[in-house]
Amino acid sequence: MRETPRAEPPQPRPHRAFEHTAGASCTGTPHRSDGRPPHTPRGARQPDPLGRPGTTPPVPGRPALFSALVALAVVTWQVLVHGPLARLDERASRSLVDTVPRPLSELASDLGNMTVALPVLACAVAYAVWRGRRAAALYAGLAMAAVPLLVIPLKEWTARPGPLEPWAQGYYPSGHTATAAVAYFGAAFLVSNRLLPVAAVLTAVTGAGLVLRGFHWPLDVFASLCLSLLVLGVSSSRTRRSSG
Repeated sequence: MRETPRAEPPQPRPHRAFEHTAGASCTGTPHRSDGRPPHTPRGARQPDPLGRPGTTPPVPGRPALFSALVALAVVTWQVLVHGPLARLDERASRSLVDTVPRPLSELASDLGNMTVALPVLACAVAYAVWRGRRAAALYAGLAMAAVPLLVIPLKEWTARPGPLEPWAQGYYPSGHTATAAVAYFGAAFLVSNRLLPVAAVLTAVTGAGLVLRGFHWPLDVFASLCLSLLVLGVSSSRTRRSSG
């Protein structure tokens, strides 16, 4: 009866690249074949003042920002010329207004009031300053200050009447929606990215309440969301550059 031959131990092959030790140059010694650092080097992460890995707000990519800019331009043009999209928007609004009790829609729309949204952002700014993230706090505050500087001229330029007040003008875009988006998302960026879904829900509830109560047309809210995305994108980008 023959014995089963034992397998020979593997021999190191010449010119073989391993990935265990970076920078080794001897033949047969484990090393990365191209000498590049790992894809996500932990040593490159910047710690926060307390020594924990720091986090920076996610920055929307250029395609997203460009799409938001194009959408804002198209919607604004349709509102100015009262085009097909604006007429469709008005028909949709008439079918949505007062489909829920007014106290409920008013409560939802109040989330975009400055007396509600600004204290939330102020608390987040104070927290960020306390944590040593002064640059992030500064750009969040500047983003909030940019909202009226952008919204008010658009309101005066478009002079769009309201769903329930056709004699009034200045409803496009929605200032309440922009205030809610920049304040709540800005606060989430400053405190924790885990709060981003909460910010999204609060902003969505605000916009829905404004439409359902008849305070704004749906396109007013949509345009404000596009504008807010642009403001938040610039603010987040500046925050990353200052902390990089």
